Amino acid sequence: MILFDSVDESYTAEMVRKGIHLSSLSIPVVYYFLDRTTALTVLVPLTLLFFSADLARLFLPAAGRLYERFFGWLLRRHERGDRGRRLTGATYVLLSAVLCVWIFPKVIVITAFAILIVSDSAAALIGRRFGSHPFISKSLEGSGAFFFTALGIVAVAPKISYHPTEYLIGGAAALLGTFVEAAPLNIDDNLSIPVSIGTTMWLLYQAFLPYLDLYSLDRLV
Repeated sequence: MILFDSVDESYTAEMVRKGIHLSSLSIPVVYYFLDRTTALTVLVPLTLLFFSADLARLFLPAAGRLYERFFGWLLRRHERGDRGRRLTGATYVLLSAVLCVWIFPKVIVITAFAILIVSDSAAALIGRRFGSHPFISKSLEGSGAFFFTALGIVAVAPKISYHPTEYLIGGAAALLGTFVEAAPLNIDDNLSIPVSIGTTMWLLYQAFLPYLDLYSLDRLV
C-alpha cells in the first residue's frame, strides 16, 4: 500500500472535503424551485440533526470516538474536540443556509450561497496547491480563484430585471466576499461569506435599484 506524504495526504483530504462541500450546491439550485416555507421545513430539521450530531461528538466521549474512527480524517484541525469545541463545516453550511433563506430574498440567497460553495472550494484547492504569494491571511492565487469564480456565479445567477447594475452589484459583493474569505476572522467562513455577500447585495440594491421588487422571484413558485 502506497502512503501519501503529509502534504499530499492533507490535500487529498481537502479534495474530498470540497467534493462533499460542492454537493451543497444543491441547496441554492433546489431552493430556486421552492418557496421559503418549504425550504425551511427541510433545512431546519436537517440542521438540527447535524447540530445534534456535533454536540454528541464534542460532549459524549463514546460518540466522539465513533465519529473520529469513521470521519476523523475529514475534520480540520480546529474542528477536532481536543483543539476546541468547534462545529464542523457541514453544520455551519446548514446553519448559514437557514439564516440566509430566512433573512434574504431568494435572488440574493442563490447568488450568495452559490458563491460560498463554488468559490470557497476553488480558493481552497487552488490556494493550497499553487498559492505562493501572501494575501491577507491566505494566498493571492486562492483569493484570485475565489473572485473570478464568484464573478462567474454572478454572471449566470438569476436576476430580477437583468439590469446591468445588478451585475455590478453582484461583482461588488463578490469582491467583498473575497476579502472576507481571506481575512483571519473568528467566524467560520461558511457563515461569514454568504451573510456578508447577502448583506452587501441587499444594501446595494436598496441604494442603486430601489424600485426593483427583490421578492418577485420568491413569488414565482
